[in-house]
Amino acid sequence: MSRLNDLIRQVGRTNETLAADLQREVAALADRRSFGLNFERHVPEAVELPGRPVRRGDKVRILPPRGELPKQADEKLWQVTRIDRTGGAPVAELVGLADETENEIVLVQDLVVVAEFRDPIYPGLVSTGKVERGGDKPFHTVINAENYHALQALLFTHRGKVDCIYIDPPYNSGAKDWKYNNDYVERDDMYRHSKWLAFMERRLLLAKELLNPDASVLIVAIDEKEVRRLGLLLEQILPESSMQMVTSVISQNGTSRDGEFSRVEEYLYMLRQGRQAISRTNDNMLAVEGKGVVSRVWFNFMRTSTLREDLEGQFYPIVVDRKTNRIVRLGQSAGKGNPQVDPPMGPDEFAVWPIRDDDRASTWGAVPPTAQTILDGGFLRVGGFDHKTQRWSIHYVRDGDRKRIAEGVIEVVGTREDGSKELAYVDISKRKSFPKTVWNRTSHDATAHGTRLLKSLLPGRAFPYPKALYAVEDSLRFFVAGNSDAVVVDFFSGSGTTAHALMRLNKLDGGRRRSISITNNEVSADEQTMLRAKGLRPGDPEWEKHGICDFVTKPRLEAAITGRTPDGAPIKGEYKFTDEFPIAHGFEENVEFFSLTYEAPLRVASHRDFERIAPLLWLRAGSRGRRIDDLTKGWDVAEAYGVIGDLDEVEPFLKAVAEQEELDIAFIVTDEDRLFESVVRELPDHVEPVRLYEAYLRNFEIESGRGLR
Repeated sequence: MSRLNDLIRQVGRTNETLAADLQREVAALADRRSFGLNFERHVPEAVELPGRPVRRGDKVRILPPRGELPKQADEKLWQVTRIDRTGGAPVAELVGLADETENEIVLVQDLVVVAEFRDPIYPGLVSTGKVERGGDKPFHTVINAENYHALQALLFTHRGKVDCIYIDPPYNSGAKDWKYNNDYVERDDMYRHSKWLAFMERRLLLAKELLNPDASVLIVAIDEKEVRRLGLLLEQILPESSMQMVTSVISQNGTSRDGEFSRVEEYLYMLRQGRQAISRTNDNMLAVEGKGVVSRVWFNFMRTSTLREDLEGQFYPIVVDRKTNRIVRLGQSAGKGNPQVDPPMGPDEFAVWPIRDDDRASTWGAVPPTAQTILDGGFLRVGGFDHKTQRWSIHYVRDGDRKRIAEGVIEVVGTREDGSKELAYVDISKRKSFPKTVWNRTSHDATAHGTRLLKSLLPGRAFPYPKALYAVEDSLRFFVAGNSDAVVVDFFSGSGTTAHALMRLNKLDGGRRRSISITNNEVSADEQTMLRAKGLRPGDPEWEKHGICDFVTKPRLEAAITGRTPDGAPIKGEYKFTDEFPIAHGFEENVEFFSLTYEAPLRVASHRDFERIAPLLWLRAGSRGRRIDDLTKGWDVAEAYGVIGDLDEVEPFLKAVAEQEELDIAFIVTDEDRLFESVVRELPDHVEPVRLYEAYLRNFEIESGRGLR
């Protein structure tokens, strides 16, 4: 629809009558749209791939001369028909994609490859470094890539295997914080909300395929600008989920806005799949610690404010054994209009009636059958004796307090001789209950535990609005505390807070959880202007070293693990709250950094780019143990998986597979069905066979255009 409106405006410049007629028809069409969240699904995004070698057949854009800013209106795409490398610098012959009569000859170095999101991609990974302090633990992974393409890659490695996705997408504030089709979306863009929704929908549709349908959770952090639209979008994409929204205070001081309320909060949508539960915790995330704690558990069973005539069925005797003070039985209601008459009793028994101090007949707190259930549970007993009135009291544990026993707020510490339970409030630090939907914790302050913490890890480096480490840690804990091997994905990972938080959770309970963090190497708008003025372009080493991934994400996680700044100095300060220890101690964790590459399918299919595909196979096998990067001997077997490329060597391969007890996947390179099936028959039953490169190629051909409507 937005494209139609643009075209109508163009028509209106030369034919106002025709433009008006078209506008009326478009308006009538818009009125017939379906209910629910309706938004413009804009022309599919296109992303520039600086550093990707230019090949014949590629879509490209012509870059502006060095030192000049790109022209926003120049989105023209060309196709490379030929590359001439016979002279000095290679030149490319181009034909216009929109107009095949247009032709250009341009230096290859002045071109950038462009991928539209309807185009199939064939990704690979190239390692750009690693940190190893975790022994045999699986590796956390950081992927430098456009996140839509990285999600497609993960559909080959982790489809249906992810336990938690946590994302903090751009908030669409109107600042230069995100792009659509290579342009920043400005505050005055009339389509900025629909562009944001289209941008999010395409990624969420892929993310949905990653989640384990049996038990997993999607967590999305957002502010008030898109919170309502995002909620509707999430309901449409994941209608089978159990969705709740949490309001989280991230700044006690608030963000001042002229003439408006000061904002202190953000929102978290949490969508649980399958049997995914929320873990109980000793902090309900809202109550002030130490406040609202009462020691009283037993209360008077008599309702002094309700007279007999108001609730006749709750006026009955309670028979007590005089020697043991044990409640023996409950009598029946006296009945309307009948006198108060004690039931038959033994010599050591007496009856207690609900009689007030002013001698008026009152009522007990429940009818006899309900009271009997309370008695049977040990929550009804004889209280004290009032010598002034010569009457006994009956005490009970209220329904709400009985529920708190199950919640872990109150515990049973023993049983008295009269059969009633001895109860006590659990120490507040040991209580287990479900968190509330409003979180107010000083540990979630984004300035103190996001910005300042990052400065201590990376002195002299800045990142806009990093999340508070402990806020992300709490969000994850409620869902992965009971899963020590959880896989957590963050495809808007920014500075790397999600991976950092997962490392803290692992340290707390000895877990082996692993994160997959996806971020691009985007340079901030201000830095781009400065770098272009120096004649630099994306893809130049001097440009790339200022990008988010290389400048912040990778060094932040390296610093977190080693406990040292990029300059080698021990990091000052301590972690706080759930686990307090010096930051300089670091973590016993492993992480490897990768850049996504774009491969030619024919080279992949002919087994010529195995070293680029190898990291994907390792990721699919759990990113643990040794990675198989070389198949020069025809096959190899590591701790978690095996790969065979020469089926003449199948016998030693199968023997090696059988000897690896923890191996659970085998990649078999062959084009022949018969050979593949013969190898599969010989594999152990617990080993999953995957055919290369058919499974790889088919995955990305099928995923081409997914999420585009």
